[in-house]
Amino acid sequence: MRVIRLVAVNVFKESVRDKVLYNLVAFAVLLIVSTFLLGQLTAGQDIKIIKDLGLAAISLFGLMIAVFIGIGLVWKEVDKRSIYGVLSKPVSRQQFVLGKFFGLLLTLAVNLLVMTVAFYAVLALNAWMASPATLAAMQTPAADPAMLKAILLIGIELTLVTAIALFFSTFSSPFLSAGLTVGLWVIGHFNTDLRNFEAVVESRPAAYLARGLYYLLPNFAAFDIKTQVVHALPVPDSYVATTTLYGFVYIALLLTGAVVIFSRRDFK
Repeated sequence: MRVIRLVAVNVFKESVRDKVLYNLVAFAVLLIVSTFLLGQLTAGQDIKIIKDLGLAAISLFGLMIAVFIGIGLVWKEVDKRSIYGVLSKPVSRQQFVLGKFFGLLLTLAVNLLVMTVAFYAVLALNAWMASPATLAAMQTPAADPAMLKAILLIGIELTLVTAIALFFSTFSSPFLSAGLTVGLWVIGHFNTDLRNFEAVVESRPAAYLARGLYYLLPNFAAFDIKTQVVHALPVPDSYVATTTLYGFVYIALLLTGAVVIFSRRDFK
C-alpha cells in the first residue's frame, strides 16, 4: 500500500503542476456570472436553473479531467521511456497501475470538493439576495442538501470514467483511448435504448445483441439524477446505495482487467 500511495501522490503533484486545478477558477466564475445573467427570470426559476447549470458544470469539468488526464497516465510513462526506470525500482506493475488510478482519483476528489463548496456558496448568495416572495415560491431551499446525492453519484460516475480511461490507456494510444472512453460515456447515457431495441427492430439476433450490450456496457444513465434533485423529486437512499455498489463492482472489474493487460505487456 505504501508504494501505491507514493505513486498516487506523485500523480496528484503532476496534475497540480499541469495546472489541472485551474479549471476550478473557471467553474466558480461561470457560476457567479450566471447568477447575474439569470437574475431577471421568474421568481424561483433563477435558483432552479443555477442548480441545474451547476450540477451539469460539475459533471462536465470532472469528465474532462477524468478523460484527458486518465488516457495519458500510462501512455506518458511509456512514451517517455520513464516506465523502465519506474519498474526497475521495487514497484510492481500492479502497484504502478493502481497508484496511477488512485492519484487521478485524488485529483478528481479535490476538484469535486472545491466545486461543490463553490456551488453551494453561490446558491447561498442567491438565496441571501432573493426577495421573500422568491424564497416562498421555491419548492426546496436554495442550498438543498439533497443535491449531495446527485454530486455523490457524479463522483462515482467520474471514478468509473477514470477506470475506463486507464483501462484503455494500458494498451492503446491516447487518441484512441479518448475516443473509446467518450464513446462509452455517450452510449452509456442511452443504455435504456439498447434494452428496448427489440421494440423497433424485427431481427432477433440484433435484438439479442442490443440486450447483451445493455448488460455489458456501463449504464451511465443510472448515475444521472440531476433532474430529480433540482425539481425536488424523491430519490430513495436505497437507489443511491445500489447504484454506488454497481459503480464499484464495474470499477473493480476494469482495474482488474487493466492490471492483467499491463502485467502482460512487453515494453521491449
